[in-house]
Amino acid sequence: MQIQFLNLYNGVMNVREERASLVANNIANADTPGFKAQDVSFDAALASQLTSPDAPAAPQYRAGTTVALDGNDVSLDGERIEAAQNAEQLSAAAAFLHQSTADLITALRPSPSGN
Repeated sequence: MQIQFLNLYNGVMNVREERASLVANNIANADTPGFKAQDVSFDAALASQLTSPDAPAAPQYRAGTTVALDGNDVSLDGERIEAAQNAEQLSAAAAFLHQSTADLITALRPSPSGN
């Protein structure tokens, strides 16, 4: 028996983890000349995760960002906002998954009264 919401939320958490890693890398390279910020499209990465769970997300360069004189296009404020939003969404997904699995375990547990 396969429980589909577990597959879905496994994909959601994998994509959120990948985004967190990319945003952290962007922040770490904010002062690197010529560095281009990368991110993944959540929808495309989740669709990819659901069809082949072992496939990594394909990062893309961000378009339409302001480029500094040294060629770096990382906006620290923008990256911090992305990191906070992604962390909030990751936390929400983890909380939902935790509660859902707890409810599933409760539903599968036999009744103590034997009914």
